[in-house]
Amino acid sequence: MALVLLFLYIPIFVLIVFSFNVTKSRSVFSGFTFDWYIKLFHNELIMKSLLNTIIVAVAASVAATILGTAAAIGINNMKKLPRTLVMQGTNIPIVNPEIVTGVSLMLLFVFFAARMNFEFGFVTLIIAHITFDVPYVILNIMPKFRQMNPHIYEAAQDLGCSPVSAFFKVVLPEIMPGVVSGFLMSFTFSLDDFVISYFTSGATSQTLPITIYSMTRRKISPEINALSTIIFVVVVIVLVVKNIIERKSALKKGVK
Repeated sequence: MALVLLFLYIPIFVLIVFSFNVTKSRSVFSGFTFDWYIKLFHNELIMKSLLNTIIVAVAASVAATILGTAAAIGINNMKKLPRTLVMQGTNIPIVNPEIVTGVSLMLLFVFFAARMNFEFGFVTLIIAHITFDVPYVILNIMPKFRQMNPHIYEAAQDLGCSPVSAFFKVVLPEIMPGVVSGFLMSFTFSLDDFVISYFTSGATSQTLPITIYSMTRRKISPEINALSTIIFVVVVIVLVVKNIIERKSALKKGVK
């Protein structure tokens, strides 16, 4: 296990260390500096791409979470055979190669663009991200329905709640950990997606992974190391906070 963890995380630690290197060398650490982080925040191209990435990730994750939650509710209320068939269908985008999804979405958008007179940009990019985010939301929420007592929704209505009120007061709190996990997973996948974004983005809506790819084709700047370090730290903080919240929630339920 130690060897596996070292294999996974040594490249990241090397990247972090060389993000503080005085020189551009990728093999010799010449001294400590924050200059690359300062230059990073003054790089207009990277900052614009980062803003585009965040806008797309937030919009796609929110939309996918809403759609995925509604879909999970519908799938949960199906009979066994239809539920199995629908779940197999929703799992196809997960196992499908990204290049196939990216090319198919590009062809779909080209088909509609020729008839509806619109261009590739934020709209096509967000739709594409929602497409591959929704299955992950469903995948995270469905186990919560299986863990939930199926009669509490009816019990809430027997006690005077309307169907909508019963859902928000009883069902939603029960599946909320799955909803949050689905949102975070959607946000993470949208944040670092390259293949699908490459085929569905426009000239003015390039995301950070595409910009980084374009930069690395010429040269690898230590600014990329600094940016990757910041993203890694942010992701780690989000995961730690999520685990702390889930642990406290579990402890409260255990006390009750």
